[in-house]
Amino acid sequence: MKPLSLLLAVALGLATAASVGPAALECWFVEDLGGGVLEKRPAALLLRQGPGTPPPRPDLDPKLYLGVDDPAGALLAALRRLPQGAPAPLCEMSRFVPLPAPASWARRLSSEQSCPRALDGAWLMVSVTSPVLSLSSLLRSQPEPEPEPVLITMATVVLTVLTHTPAPRIRLGQDAVLDLSFAYMPPTPEPAASLAPGPPPFGLEWRRQHLGKGHLLLAATPGLDGQMPAAREGAVAFAAWDDDEPWGPWTGNGTFWLSAVRPFQEGTYLATVHLPYLQGQVALQLAVHKPPEVSVTPAPLVWAAPGEAPPELLCLMSHFYPPEGLEVEWELQGGPEGGFQKAKGERWVSALHHHSDGSVSLSGHFQPPPLTAEHHGARYACRVRHPSLPTSEHRAVVTVEVAGLSGPSLEDGVGLFLSAFLLLGLIKVLSGLKTQ
Repeated sequence: MKPLSLLLAVALGLATAASVGPAALECWFVEDLGGGVLEKRPAALLLRQGPGTPPPRPDLDPKLYLGVDDPAGALLAALRRLPQGAPAPLCEMSRFVPLPAPASWARRLSSEQSCPRALDGAWLMVSVTSPVLSLSSLLRSQPEPEPEPVLITMATVVLTVLTHTPAPRIRLGQDAVLDLSFAYMPPTPEPAASLAPGPPPFGLEWRRQHLGKGHLLLAATPGLDGQMPAAREGAVAFAAWDDDEPWGPWTGNGTFWLSAVRPFQEGTYLATVHLPYLQGQVALQLAVHKPPEVSVTPAPLVWAAPGEAPPELLCLMSHFYPPEGLEVEWELQGGPEGGFQKAKGERWVSALHHHSDGSVSLSGHFQPPPLTAEHHGARYACRVRHPSLPTSEHRAVVTVEVAGLSGPSLEDGVGLFLSAFLLLGLIKVLSGLKTQ
């Protein structure tokens, strides 16, 4: 094999190895026993296996050891995007009962009040969360585990709802786009299906929960007539199926858009996809931020005579959000001790000033001690830390000039030149008038 071909084959092999995702996913099965008591038992999803029988898991209940078949491929594709070496995502599993959607606007998705017999069987809701995704999948499992030699229960993924932005951080005043996709494979085989070909009607719901309150922001049932709740806060969703294959699987889009976000709009966003008798939901945690603008006055020079204290320094941190997490420190570079050290002097901060856009401002005050000749050329720095800053901190610096130790600066020279030029021009003008 030629070297170039060998390199290409190795590269493709590495890419394939990096994209296969985990072979199995450890989960917790959570069940409500009543009286506020929750039971957690270990479970596992076998996502793929090599040749031969599945790996045995004698430590698990066979009904909680699930061999996953994903006809739409959305669950497996999402897990393949997990970064290599990252901690395993959190996976929880619970029982699910197919029912008509509880919301009044979504009831027309279901033609019958009772669940059709085609949806009988054991259903499980699997929720997977990590820093890079949040998804929920509805799995329909076989009533009994596979026989020996390996006890395992086969399950088919019917609906997957997914977002790749589980914790969006949006700058104050900018638009927020919360991505949402979903995939559906009918649980009934085609010959037994009495439904019309093509994707079924669906409902999309976006809610926000913040400080203990929940608000419906948007609801939609594309393709169905009827009265819908009005969208709030200018919310828009791109709700549609992406394809129209006759028997599935189908993928859809429910991405949510908010313009010019404000602090009151941060919180937990719940996105729910309603299908006839089936629902899938994911949660996104939206945070609003804005880094502070930092400046120091008086700047750039502080004049003081030896033995006198320079003017009070003011560090203004303006128009930032959130108010929490701000730290202000004063440092001195140079001076009698040289190097960087914590500045000595009195310091205090003002109360928060709130602006109409939801941001806040704060000022830090610092009164340096009396100066000596060794402070000439030293620099006082206001160092600010805040969670919204792209780097760990922001600094604003002011230089100390001690009176009597400073020679003329470049600015002084320019000023003297301009003054002399103007004076010469004025003398020429006056001389011309006297001659006339």
